[in-house]
Amino acid sequence: MSLLDAARDVRENAYAPYSRFKVGAAVRGASGTIYRGVNVENVAYPEGTCAEAGAIAAMVAAGETRLTEVAVIADSPAPVPPCGGCRQKLAEFGAEDVPVVLATTAGGRFDTTIGALLPGRFDARHMDNV
Repeated sequence: MSLLDAARDVRENAYAPYSRFKVGAAVRGASGTIYRGVNVENVAYPEGTCAEAGAIAAMVAAGETRLTEVAVIADSPAPVPPCGGCRQKLAEFGAEDVPVVLATTAGGRFDTTIGALLPGRFDARHMDNV
């Protein structure tokens, strides 16, 4: 199964009763294992969780801390980029050259990288003097 297929399949499990905007994400850990996540809404909107964050949490819960590939899919007119917080989360666990596929359920696709999504990222190197 491709990473995009994994994101597409899990998207149906999203909990989006308020917006009805379901998002699926999948990340591939350094081991090659695929971890999936979905957006989970809450009636108190800021308390929801993004699909990318869910996939990363599943990866970390399984004991991995490096990702090598990312896919995100939603039913939207154009591919949906990760929010700012998720861009930083992706950058925490993936190198700048890690490929990211953003897709729509209708077949639209945009290929990018973590570095292109978050130029000038804040990372562990900024903590070297601590």
